[in-house]
Amino acid sequence: MNIVILAAGQGKRMHSNLPKVLHPIGGKALAAHVLETARQLQPSRLCLVVGHGGDVVRTALAAPDVSCALQEPQLGTGHAVMQALPALDGTGQTLVLYGDVPLIQAATLQRLLQAAGEGVGVLTVTLAEPTGYGRILRDAAGRVVCIVEEKDASPEERAVQETNTGIMVLPTARLSGWLQRLSNDNAQGEYYLTDLVALAVADGVPVHTAQPAAEWEVAGVNSKVQLAALERCHQQFLARQLLEQGVRLADPARIDIRGRLDCGRDVAIDVGCVFEGDVRLEEAVDIGPYCVLKNVTIKAGARIAAFSHLEGAVVGPDAIVGPYARLRPGTELGAEAHVGNFVELKNSILGQGSKANHLAYVGDATVGQRVNIGAGTITCNYDGANKYRTIIEDDAFIGSDSQLVAPVTVGRGATLGAGTTLTKDAPADSLTVSRAKQLSLAGWKRPEKIKK
Repeated sequence: MNIVILAAGQGKRMHSNLPKVLHPIGGKALAAHVLETARQLQPSRLCLVVGHGGDVVRTALAAPDVSCALQEPQLGTGHAVMQALPALDGTGQTLVLYGDVPLIQAATLQRLLQAAGEGVGVLTVTLAEPTGYGRILRDAAGRVVCIVEEKDASPEERAVQETNTGIMVLPTARLSGWLQRLSNDNAQGEYYLTDLVALAVADGVPVHTAQPAAEWEVAGVNSKVQLAALERCHQQFLARQLLEQGVRLADPARIDIRGRLDCGRDVAIDVGCVFEGDVRLEEAVDIGPYCVLKNVTIKAGARIAAFSHLEGAVVGPDAIVGPYARLRPGTELGAEAHVGNFVELKNSILGQGSKANHLAYVGDATVGQRVNIGAGTITCNYDGANKYRTIIEDDAFIGSDSQLVAPVTVGRGATLGAGTTLTKDAPADSLTVSRAKQLSLAGWKRPEKIKK
């Protein structure tokens, strides 16, 4: 089977320099959704027809299994498929999809392919308000006769509510001949792919139809208004899937998944959370309100409190993060570790049972088990040109407002007094203090404001 994805349109109503098919839904380009669905059908050939912004589209969607054909100028859907013919396998069926119809489901396409058999298949949808869509015309026996575009339809034909989605499957061996017989003698002066249905009927090739499970599957995007509406449809669909899997969502209308979210049993997600890239929440994970998680794994029983931002991190079992914490790429928390409010970790390991509960920055550090990092502590990992690593061994205690100037090691069981600036290794099981001598000056008076 061949699959052709039409992605040549300019999308003037998007009012954007970005080609229409590259605008995102769920954190992924419209056409990327279509490509992902197409691959589920395992086609022998996958061809993307580009036009407006073709180089940008090609670069954004490039993959070893995707060939590209250029449609220039754009003279209609039939003309677009003509450009793809040299890239197709001449046998089997050819399925035509659209780069701006992102949410079509593989199960719906499977039904269409099964309905078509070796003939023509048309995906149709019955709309209460069909304005703007081509109409499916049938004879008295219910057989499809042709598809008429609205601009070319009579008042009686416009009253038909069964509409064309544009998605079709056609026998590849006949496709070239039918395309050569197309005419642009119509209201838009274009070569319509839909006219192939009448040609198939005239040649005695059976035409079958199938319908999607939901209207939003075949909804196209031509404006930012439609993009926003379809984004909500997509998010509601994903939220429903999570609920059916047993995830507890505080409000299914207030979650955004911009990638893949994989949840174990008894996961709870509060309102306003955003999930990007690949996110894995294991059993009994609790995500507080307004958190942002990107490419992270949260192990069983961990809790992420409100307004925390995590990217490229692994949070160990039963760990606690936040509120208002930030874990940057390369961060790994051990079991039962605590990262509190206004604490930032980057490219660091925080061992089992270790804590950094208040106002700290831990960057490029390896922290052992049962370590306590006091408020205001900073690992000074950057000298303006190079970054260095700090090592804090098991059971160390770092007093508040300490600065650890890397590269430096704090030995096992060591204690740093509050306010210490550590520039040399701190020995194990010892107290290390670095601070100015405290003085009290009797009789000292504060300066007074000069009166003018």
